[in-house]
Amino acid sequence: MWFTISRIRLLMGRVPPFRSEKCGLSRYYGVRVSLEDAIEAPRNGYPAVSLAKSLACLPDEPLLTDNHNTKSSMDPRRSIEARIKRMVKAQYLNEKFYDLMNTVIAKPATLSDCYDLVQLNSHVEQSSQKDNLCFSMIAEELVSGDFSVKENSVTMHGKNDKCSFLVLPNLKLRVIQEAVRIVLEVVYRPQFLKISHGCRSGRGQRSALRYVQKEIRKSDWWFTISMRKVADNNVRSKLISTMEEKIQDAKLFQFIYQMFDAGVLNLVFGVFPKGNGLPQEGVLSPILMNIYLDLFDSEAIRLSLRYEVLGIGSEHSKLRYWFRRQIKNMGISNHKKSKIPDGNKLKVCRYMDEILVSVSGSRDVAMDVRSDMLNFLRNSLHIDVENQMEPLYVNDKTQVLQFLGTAILVRPRDTEALRAVHKLKDKVQMFLSQRQKIWDCFTVRIGKKWLAWALRRLKESEIKQLGLSTPLLDHLSRFRKPGMKTDHWFKSLLKVWMQDMNAKCEVDEEAVLSKYIVEPALPLDMRETFDNFTKQAKEYVSLESAETLALLKSSLAEPRFDKHSNEKVVFLEAPTGYIKRSLLFYGVVGFRGYPKHVSALLLHDDELIICWFSGLSQRWLQWYSEYENFGYIKLLIAQCVRKSCTRTLGAKYQVSEELIEKRYDSELSGIPMTDESVAEISSHSGDSSYGTYSNYNSGLCLLSLSRVKVPARLLNCSVMGCTASSPSMYSLHVKEKQKFPGWRTGFSSSVHPSLNRRRIGLCRHHVKALYLGKISLQAIEFGALR
Repeated sequence: MWFTISRIRLLMGRVPPFRSEKCGLSRYYGVRVSLEDAIEAPRNGYPAVSLAKSLACLPDEPLLTDNHNTKSSMDPRRSIEARIKRMVKAQYLNEKFYDLMNTVIAKPATLSDCYDLVQLNSHVEQSSQKDNLCFSMIAEELVSGDFSVKENSVTMHGKNDKCSFLVLPNLKLRVIQEAVRIVLEVVYRPQFLKISHGCRSGRGQRSALRYVQKEIRKSDWWFTISMRKVADNNVRSKLISTMEEKIQDAKLFQFIYQMFDAGVLNLVFGVFPKGNGLPQEGVLSPILMNIYLDLFDSEAIRLSLRYEVLGIGSEHSKLRYWFRRQIKNMGISNHKKSKIPDGNKLKVCRYMDEILVSVSGSRDVAMDVRSDMLNFLRNSLHIDVENQMEPLYVNDKTQVLQFLGTAILVRPRDTEALRAVHKLKDKVQMFLSQRQKIWDCFTVRIGKKWLAWALRRLKESEIKQLGLSTPLLDHLSRFRKPGMKTDHWFKSLLKVWMQDMNAKCEVDEEAVLSKYIVEPALPLDMRETFDNFTKQAKEYVSLESAETLALLKSSLAEPRFDKHSNEKVVFLEAPTGYIKRSLLFYGVVGFRGYPKHVSALLLHDDELIICWFSGLSQRWLQWYSEYENFGYIKLLIAQCVRKSCTRTLGAKYQVSEELIEKRYDSELSGIPMTDESVAEISSHSGDSSYGTYSNYNSGLCLLSLSRVKVPARLLNCSVMGCTASSPSMYSLHVKEKQKFPGWRTGFSSSVHPSLNRRRIGLCRHHVKALYLGKISLQAIEFGALR
């Protein structure tokens, strides 16, 4: 057995020993020593010294952990982008970039680096094979202009709708698109304004929502702008003319035109919500959209200066007061501050093609700002604007604004007394709901027993030997037609009985049994006691609501008791109604809201089934941890997602849920069951975008294992850059329709319909990565099987 000793110079051979005068021990210098050599050292003629003494006289040094030796996944990506950035900046002259296609993009080294980026984005270990791509040949085709975009793309037609199609790039074209994206980001990233968010490092969805929370509570009016436009010739010409102000390269613009003509470049405004990366969040679409809408950002800044500085829409110019507000620590006294009139203020937040505008001032000013922005989008940018939203008053608590798939509402800050009243009222409501639930279960159970007893007596009456014929049974027997089975007869009797009871307005059969059968038969004192309890509880809740309203008015009238009582607070809420609908579409819950097994996952391996549910819960914990209704999201995770996972595994093996919980206790730790486990997992989730802007927002898709006849050739994984073999073939399921703006539910809602039921080959590693959100559908080459 060998022991590797760091920094130990223990020489058991040729170098003479060095004796330390201070410690009186011999220290030997070497690199690698075995335990047998250390024991046999005196026999070989070396001085007798034990291994423990040699180790004891050495200075203590910190051990190097794996965290210091291993580099993060972001380091190679940053180093590659830095190399390309130096090449791009070398082409800068006279405030323009020249000949970027020949000198930067069409270089074998650049294409090789971009292939490594594709592998990193696809969560693939970098290999030396590089899919047998000849980068020098690709570079020569780009320089000579012989590269064909149409030949390196595949068209996916919809199976139900032949008019719906999607053009996707293959691996070779994807590498070139990655190179063009990095070059354009190097050129245009410094000129983007602070009001733009989305597909930018450090300025994603979370930063946009924090900006909204900070600025909108100081505003009076707000509205959103919805776009709907597919890039036509006017948009393309405007985009290229804008890019020509910074770049002079005819070959680069010709290549971009070829991608537009081939349909592989999807520049779409407001048609599909942000989701799993297809088709709006392509490789080049986000940077081109930011370049194009940067013109709108500049116009928004100009409008802000016009309305705020020049005082358009007010009686006097606010230029002097605006400069005073911009100067920090100018030492104006409170008396002088009170004389400064409040001018108009305009705040704009743009996330890709979603725009939110807030205005401080009168409603007429907000209407003028909205009109100016819409005219600029239509006339200058040639973008159609639909669903024109009127400016809403920010203080109106009933108005909910949808932005970035989130419900945004503004409410005044609650005082301490107000929160105490709300807490007590919620406890009474919870106690009342619990007692009502117990009462309903009690009456429904008795009603089901009565129904079973009645049907059993009817079935016994069929036996002639018992002699149970009565006038009532003879009357019931008339509803039984010749040849009708017993179960069909029972259903006919129940239908006639419900018609006689006139129970069409009830929710279900259980409510009919409870209301029309059991409750009238219960003792009168029992019913009166429960009704009295329910009445008093509801009166208490309504009384506390009235006192809460009075307390709120008093707190607003006397702000000296709480300096934050009149302050507006912006709250973010998750769309729980749409989340429930998505759970229903994907089969996690049934029509009554109870969790059930997902039939499409039954043929998956156990680990992949757990990863699918873990990916859903981790997305919710990562997205909604700062939202107001996060408690309800935790309840959905604990009661719906985890139970559906255990029932899916139980349906696969035909065992009970208790056995599944015991067997897969450690594997199910990624799906929290209690509030403590939810808090622990959410604290470690963080903001992990995995290096690509699209993966952070990627939704969970559903794959089912396809049992089809595979050709004799080896089936490879369809993920770009992956050379591993695929043991299985999967079918992609699209469960939701595209709408804009779309709510953020955790499931993919922007997958193109042409990809529904498409078969793809995936290795086990990438199925797991797709479920956990480490890659998106952008990483899959859908035309690989062709």
